[in-house]
Amino acid sequence: MTTAAPSVRAKQRPADRIFATSTVVAGSLILAALAAVAVFLVAQSIPALVVDPAELKGSPSSFWAYVGPLAFGTVWAAFLALLMALPISLGIALFISHYAPRRIAQGLGYIIDLLAAVPSVVFGLWGIKVLAPVVTPLYAWLTENLGWLPFFTPPVSGTGRTILTVAIVLAVMIIPIITALCREIFLQTPVLHQEAALALGATRWEMIQMAVIPFGRPGIISASMLGLGRALGETMVVAMVLSPAALITFVLTGSQNPSTIAGNIALNFPEAHGVGVNALIATGLILFIITLVINSIARLVINRRKAFSGAN
Repeated sequence: MTTAAPSVRAKQRPADRIFATSTVVAGSLILAALAAVAVFLVAQSIPALVVDPAELKGSPSSFWAYVGPLAFGTVWAAFLALLMALPISLGIALFISHYAPRRIAQGLGYIIDLLAAVPSVVFGLWGIKVLAPVVTPLYAWLTENLGWLPFFTPPVSGTGRTILTVAIVLAVMIIPIITALCREIFLQTPVLHQEAALALGATRWEMIQMAVIPFGRPGIISASMLGLGRALGETMVVAMVLSPAALITFVLTGSQNPSTIAGNIALNFPEAHGVGVNALIATGLILFIITLVINSIARLVINRRKAFSGAN
């Protein structure tokens, strides 16, 4: 008759305990910081939500009438930027990962990474001094020939400082971020999947459609949301390039354009006092909520695509 050997509890190494504790503390600090920001924004926003609207800038009918055009301009400009940046970023990332020779791919990848480090104020100066004068004749042509579309309704801006110009600059800013992430994701595609598609007679583009894109779809969504978050919170470019007005309009080439929450805070915070500061902080709370909602939606979409994740 044999007796069962006593169970020996695995002894955890000190390095493992330190690492586990540090990760828990780091994760807790992130949640605590996020909660602290939310509490601060809510507490400072309450005076602006209950104050007489006549005390707000522009004397709107309510706080929501004040923040509505700003929220619209924030989402509209970021959406236009993402609409332009995502196809270009995917094309560059696929060229680097699957088409370009190794030496060219390394150099192009380095340039893309370098562009991500350029300060936003430099992009703002480029938008004012270079881009806006260049696109002004194009805007005039679009208004003359496509003025029947609601996006190009006359009159046209004479300075080029429109929401479309801001969106183009924002697109240039987020292209390096999306491209760099998508490039690394595409390079992680299992080689066996790619070789299997090629062995079945698929062309390189068909292989990308069947193996690379499905594998990288969650990562593409994550990269897009990261770029969108950069566009939503961008301040200097909007403050420097845009000629803002308190209105909601889809016109892309007009002289009156909706401002963004971040740009409005940057332009008005130095002169704000009293409840005006609370109103600006309240608009920051709205931006905080918009960002959380967009990222939550992206997370739901990614969770529905778990079958294509790298872990599987």
